[in-house]
Amino acid sequence: MTGFVIHALHVGGGTLALAPLPGVAGDYACDLSHIRDWKPALVISLTEAAERAVAGASGFGADLQDTGTRWIAFPVPDFGVPSPDQHMDWRTASQAARAALQGGGRVLIQCRGGCGRSGMVALRLMIETGEAPDAALGRLRSVRPCAVETEAQMAWALRG
Repeated sequence: MTGFVIHALHVGGGTLALAPLPGVAGDYACDLSHIRDWKPALVISLTEAAERAVAGASGFGADLQDTGTRWIAFPVPDFGVPSPDQHMDWRTASQAARAALQGGGRVLIQCRGGCGRSGMVALRLMIETGEAPDAALGRLRSVRPCAVETEAQMAWALRG
């Protein structure tokens, strides 16, 4: 039995979810199997390579892609926000996520704990799909109370 949980809500015609990095709190293979069974169209990973290595998840992106799931690496330091030079990378990730959601697909956002960075990106996507910021934050925190951990993360999410 794993403690790995995917926290999901309906957004933009599809399902948007937050989750921790597989292997952080449990068994990598079991956590990865849980993600595969959930069948995301896209996974956006906010973890840095070193974080994935420590968790035994260095092959996470390749393991997902082997099953046909699109994986976008969008590394952000723990408790941090994207750097200004990641603007174009965010546009690419955001367009892919919104397209998947509009098509009724599932998009999984993951960071180490599935809270701060994942919440920041999920909130930004919710706003980009047309939700009012306060309502989006309320909905997001109803499924993941720890979503968006710092003021800087909140500011980035609302900047959209």
